Amino acid sequence: MAEFFIHPDRSTLHGSFSKEFTPIVSINSGDTVRFETIDAGWNTGPFQLDGVREKFCERDHPQDSGHALIGPIYINGAKEGKTLAIRINDIKTGNWGWSSGGGFPNIINKRLGLHEGPEYVLMWELDASNNLGISNKGHKIQLKPFMGIMGMPPNEEGIHSTYPPRFCGGNIDCKELVPGSILYLPIAVEGGLFSVGDGHAVQGDGEVSSPALECPMQLVDLTFTVLDQCLSFPRAETPLKRITFGFHEDVHEAAMIALEGMLDWMQELYSFERKEALNLASLLVDLRITQLVNGVNGVHALLSKEAVL
Repeated sequence: MAEFFIHPDRSTLHGSFSKEFTPIVSINSGDTVRFETIDAGWNTGPFQLDGVREKFCERDHPQDSGHALIGPIYINGAKEGKTLAIRINDIKTGNWGWSSGGGFPNIINKRLGLHEGPEYVLMWELDASNNLGISNKGHKIQLKPFMGIMGMPPNEEGIHSTYPPRFCGGNIDCKELVPGSILYLPIAVEGGLFSVGDGHAVQGDGEVSSPALECPMQLVDLTFTVLDQCLSFPRAETPLKRITFGFHEDVHEAAMIALEGMLDWMQELYSFERKEALNLASLLVDLRITQLVNGVNGVHALLSKEAVL
């Protein structure tokens, strides 16, 4: 199988999803692509002490209005109704990142009374070899890097925002999607047109301040496989767990979508009746808030691979 290396430049970056974008490369099922990515905010390095952010390149609007993504990748054989399996082989952070809290009027900041005044920004030095982050204020934390956005465009005309997650992927922001995991996405358009970006050095479930620890990635190593399987919503596997996702403006409905997806999977795996699957899900399945900050909320359901003996 072939390997490809893609670095960020003006020709490989974009800030939205569209089935009308020209692919930067075509690959076959089973091929591996190794990306280098910039941070979601199109920054070229750490923020200056005066708050100035040096941008990687000029942006063209509206196609560059969102997170900085690299792609799109055309996968031969990818067709609507099939599934794209993305195996996450390795992820290594760059050497810097940033996080912030408060200082702008989103729902959470308003509810907490933290929307006024400046953002509380932390700048981070990142040690990819030891997965360690140290802030400019002396905070020391363990890193667990993953990509916030992995996805493809819907089969609809025009430009589509990078901010909400969709059935075909996008801004999923699930901290479980670390190396060793496989993400399964429904394919909506010919060739898939996969893009990746929004590197997170670490994030909690919920992503409650809106940013995670945002950073560039020196390596995002992904293997792509087209499957003759029809999914309605994303799924994922880690070495220990199975995961289903739900996205909706109403977080309760997002939870129900994730739960329905897990009941479907349990029936496929174990031939349970529907009510039998629900009974056992109440004992074995965990529901977690993926994120509350992308306009469309995310919930994921988790089932241990060793839960049903």
